[in-house]
Amino acid sequence: MAFVAVNVEGRVATVTLDRPEALNAFNSQVLQELLQEFVALGHREDVGAIVLTGSGRKAFAAGADIAEMRDKSPDEARSFAELGQMVTTTIERIPQPVIAAVNGYALGGGCEMALACDIRLCSDNARFGQLEVNLGIIPGWGGSQRLARLCGPAFARDLIYTGRVADPQEALRWGLVNAVHSQDELMAKAYEMAETIAGKSGVIVQYAKACINRAFDQDLAGGLRLEAGFFGLCFATEDQKEGMSAFLEKRPAQFKHR
Repeated sequence: MAFVAVNVEGRVATVTLDRPEALNAFNSQVLQELLQEFVALGHREDVGAIVLTGSGRKAFAAGADIAEMRDKSPDEARSFAELGQMVTTTIERIPQPVIAAVNGYALGGGCEMALACDIRLCSDNARFGQLEVNLGIIPGWGGSQRLARLCGPAFARDLIYTGRVADPQEALRWGLVNAVHSQDELMAKAYEMAETIAGKSGVIVQYAKACINRAFDQDLAGGLRLEAGFFGLCFATEDQKEGMSAFLEKRPAQFKHR
């Protein structure tokens, strides 16, 4: 049985967690399917942006499957954490931007999957939390690292130490999400943003993502050198020539994504 559905329209791919009876919770099969689909999408030149969401209106993903985790040995638990980290790292590092459309609960591993995405949009019934402390564990798929980097250590410590849940407005204040929409509007807004991104030059957007992803891996001087290098590479593309020519000729650019 497949728990992950992928649909491609134009240059936008939608990846849907499809296990609604379990609030889209992650077991090993779901993680393996997600990994396989995102690796495949990362190699597709015809896909310029990706939307990740969950089926139903209750949950983006309620977290890891507790029934599967409960009786794991320490070594098995580490392997499970490493599998989840392979998925989140793949989402973070594939060339195309990934937009999380968070419709409902994004708890534990669900919050960690959203954190790995480039942009997060949520519905007005969304709830975010790293609830692992309530289960006698810590986040294992990057929550302690990405939440602290994205929102700052104060907010990360608050959510992770207390195991409480944040509503959409608090998430927006701390920068955990980019925007809040009604449940009925969420997917349309996410797809609209994805279409906008996918309509730009695919290669140039990929350069931008590479620069942003490495902004915290080095000091400012190193980051500026990296940016200058990618800036120079832009001028080896057809799309730079087309973009600047279109601007000067006062017409829409027709990017070829090369």
